[in-house]
Amino acid sequence: MKIHEFEHGLQNRVAIVTGAALGNGRAFCERLAEEGAIIVIADIEDASETVRLVEAVGGKALYIKADCTNPEETQHLIEQTLQHFGTIDILVHNVGMYEEEPFELIRYDQWKKMIDINLTSLFLTVQAVLPVMKKQSFGRIITMSSNTVWLGTPYLSHYAAAKMGVIGFTRSLAAEIGIYGITINAITVGLTATQRPANSTLSSSILQHILPQQAIQRADEPEDIANLVAFLALPASGIITGQSINVDGGAARH
Repeated sequence: MKIHEFEHGLQNRVAIVTGAALGNGRAFCERLAEEGAIIVIADIEDASETVRLVEAVGGKALYIKADCTNPEETQHLIEQTLQHFGTIDILVHNVGMYEEEPFELIRYDQWKKMIDINLTSLFLTVQAVLPVMKKQSFGRIITMSSNTVWLGTPYLSHYAAAKMGVIGFTRSLAAEIGIYGITINAITVGLTATQRPANSTLSSSILQHILPQQAIQRADEPEDIANLVAFLALPASGIITGQSINVDGGAARH
């Protein structure tokens, strides 16, 4: 598929954004809609406000309630999207969980939940959408990791393990699916305002440690990441795949 076939940005391209009821995912939906994409919002929470914001920028949005850690619900998400729009061109997998805990206090159920939400959900969603993208010989898959995998941030060993898994998944799958015209890239993000737990002393301590190390000394905002998401979905990024791109103000330089 040649770049000139996409002369109008993402006009009428169908993009699923998971975990998009709030925060970063909501910003991704707005930004992709600005480029002309049709947005399918997948979340377990009510996403009516995200729908409203997409429509406010002139976009079209559909909310489908789905738990992407559940195989049946994930498959239903793909089937419903195809029923409404006939195709899926872009997947931004933003489902994730962030939790701070000293290592010795992490329970098995906390560990399993962290892996399921951050990594297993990615496996299930990509596996469900891949046949559609392979059939049309085009697709953009964008995954969300974290700069904690580069920094070794304390109190986040379970989170960092899951997010490093996202990078390994992304790199390995890129080698398999490039032949079908599908790209997959990971974004490693810092502690954005939407991720930081309210009233968390650990989070405050982490920020005090990280911010002075950043080349650009301000906290990341969802819009910072959304601009990269849009670029990775656009035709101009068609040769980029299997990469992990860091967006954290230069805290991690790798």
